[in-house]
Amino acid sequence: MRRETSRVLNPKYPTIEHERASETIVHFFSTFSVVEAVTLICSCTRGKASRDSCLDMAVLVRPEIFATEREGLEEQWSEFYRREDVFKRLQQVGKYSHVDLEFFDGCFVPVSRGWTSGADGFELEIGNHLAYSVPLWKKSDYLDDLKAQWLPYYDEALRRERLAMVHRYCLNNLDHIPLYVNRGLHFQAFDRLYKAIGEFLQALFIAHRTYPIAYDKWIREQVEEILGLPKLYRKLVKFFEIASFESQEITAKAADLAYLLNKYASE
Repeated sequence: MRRETSRVLNPKYPTIEHERASETIVHFFSTFSVVEAVTLICSCTRGKASRDSCLDMAVLVRPEIFATEREGLEEQWSEFYRREDVFKRLQQVGKYSHVDLEFFDGCFVPVSRGWTSGADGFELEIGNHLAYSVPLWKKSDYLDDLKAQWLPYYDEALRRERLAMVHRYCLNNLDHIPLYVNRGLHFQAFDRLYKAIGEFLQALFIAHRTYPIAYDKWIREQVEEILGLPKLYRKLVKFFEIASFESQEITAKAADLAYLLNKYASE
């Protein structure tokens, strides 16, 4: 059963410069007739950002507007970002403290992927834009309508289809690992293992009907706090503890991950 995201959201800006930049952005976009909402996303929404963190924000527009006016909106935002001192002050706070702003239209559609491309971003987009976002300004009910459509989770038929698909891609990566190890291609084997771990996490969240935050960071927070699986997190860490790289060790880890996939991320 999916946990309520309100339990993991604790919005907090790491510095006053982050907060003032956020306020400036909200004020700027609230004057646009085509903008439906401005939201805070990523680490600031959960109180996990540092002074070196970027300020992640998203601007929601309707699909018909997104298709015709996205370029114009991006140009106006870029010009505003270049000239305002509040953003220059933010950039001076930390090593990577800048604004990372994106526009989205609320149309979440699975995209085709390749056998070696790793986990796709379908669940990530929904999670970060809806489940783990904090509305800072709304003009209409469009954002609320999207949440009603996609939360607490998407359609069950699609979920089963997605879970089966991710299983296939994960097992395909794992099945290739022994072949590469036997040919001495240990870096390629590790690359397949890394991609399979991302796909395992994707399958894990789909199986638990819970939206993820990321597959390459905040893993402990997600597995222990959001999914409530502290024992599983300790198992995942061991996949990166390799004593002898040019050996059969990665092959053994592939078998271990296939076991965890069946145990934790299956129907």
